[in-house]
Amino acid sequence: MAARPWRVAEAEALLVGQAPDAALFARVAEAAMAGAEAPVHLEWKIDLARRTAARALAMAAAGTPARLPALPASPLANRTETSPMSDTLSPEIRFGSNSGQPATRRDGLAKVTGVATFAADNTPEGLLHAVYAPAKIARGRVSHLDVAAAEAHPGVTHVITPQNRPELQGDPSGKPTMFSFRTEVLQDDTVRYAGQPIALVLGETLEAATEGARLLAPQYEVDPVRVALDDNTARGFDPGGFGLPGGASHGDVEAGHAVAARSIDVSYETAAQYHNAMETHAIVAQWDGDRLMLDMPSQALKVSCAGFAYFFGIPPENVTLRSPYIGGGFGSKAIPTGPQVLAILAARMTQRPVKLMFTRQQMFGPAGHRGATRQRLRLGVDENAALTVIDHEGLAETSTFDDFVEPAANASHDLYAAGALRASHRLVRLDVGTPGPMRAPGEASGSAALECAMDEMAEAAGMDPLEFRLHNYAETQPGTGRPYSSKALRECYAEGAARFGWEGRPLEPGKCGTLMD
Repeated sequence: MAARPWRVAEAEALLVGQAPDAALFARVAEAAMAGAEAPVHLEWKIDLARRTAARALAMAAAGTPARLPALPASPLANRTETSPMSDTLSPEIRFGSNSGQPATRRDGLAKVTGVATFAADNTPEGLLHAVYAPAKIARGRVSHLDVAAAEAHPGVTHVITPQNRPELQGDPSGKPTMFSFRTEVLQDDTVRYAGQPIALVLGETLEAATEGARLLAPQYEVDPVRVALDDNTARGFDPGGFGLPGGASHGDVEAGHAVAARSIDVSYETAAQYHNAMETHAIVAQWDGDRLMLDMPSQALKVSCAGFAYFFGIPPENVTLRSPYIGGGFGSKAIPTGPQVLAILAARMTQRPVKLMFTRQQMFGPAGHRGATRQRLRLGVDENAALTVIDHEGLAETSTFDDFVEPAANASHDLYAAGALRASHRLVRLDVGTPGPMRAPGEASGSAALECAMDEMAEAAGMDPLEFRLHNYAETQPGTGRPYSSKALRECYAEGAARFGWEGRPLEPGKCGTLMD
């Protein structure tokens, strides 16, 4: 990110003795972000940080309410199947003004009592149910669909395939927003990954649509599949857009390797992870002329409205997206998916509301995931066990038709003091769905590899792993020397070690006994 949590004395000085107002807060936020830099694909975060800082100052100046208002009485007894989305949040709550204070989960009671209306709970009059048929192979083409059998089912109303799919106004390969991927929306019969939508069935009931999708009985022409990191050629890429991380280099990396008294060269692999939230992806789409109403869980409402508007050739302000509750997302619900676009297309085609909800199995298809990685770390220390170099190379999977590279190597930027640092990335194209941002993208997979390497380097240096980390503790940001606004990692180390008896443990790995000893 562009902005780190460092204090900016110049910005703070602007506040002293001044009457709080919006203009002042805007000047302070501008000063706080002066000189901020970011990779091309993250430049938007600088403006976001400015606006967030100004808003936080305004909220702080407004004061913190003494207590949160009580939750309204439960409407559970009065709820009907066609109730519109409700929201128990009070308009008097000033989000951000309660930092450091006890807080009430305003949506908690509604969720645990069943009052909360999630997207798929909406059942407008005239609703059609949509079920998409997922590909059962990872690479090839669909050679046959038994459309006649599906259409013969008495509850099936429509079957949409690449042969009859209505036109979209936006190119499925286009990227209209910062959170856009190339989208699979039945543009051809090619199969690029297992779970890809290959047809959409509409029915008067969910059961009819589900059975109709089964009756399609797809047949395939299968091509050799590439799903492992060694199944295709790794290559570099030009960083810049969303999902194409830049690397970093500080100091003389080659010299850091050359002067190391001891060094390690280790590799680790992390498997793909799928953000399978409690609430699967869902959408209820309704058209009123050229205005679109969507009930769907979203982590990026404004961006999603713009993305959907692009596909259907309407202004973003014509899209209303309601998302008062999200049953988990982990990053996957910030990006529109192909099946959701198809549901909206079906609603426009039929002029009836359409509901689509992923099955649990379908969450392993077009909903994104954390891509598999292979990470090579080369660490060196001098005679005093001080790190001379951290050299972190990341290889990550992406799809054959789009780019998203797990920025694992970037986890080595900030944690340990080293004479030289380098992070670099490569990608390999595989027959998988496009990966995406999953909770702590890069940091989760990258820090796991980094910490394993630190353990191995500590052993090679003949030091206790905790002692080795403290010996290479970063008092300022490695590579730049920028100060932290606050950092208590040293105290956390000490507290954790005291609580589970780290002191006195055998140094040799595997000799610690069990937790019951």
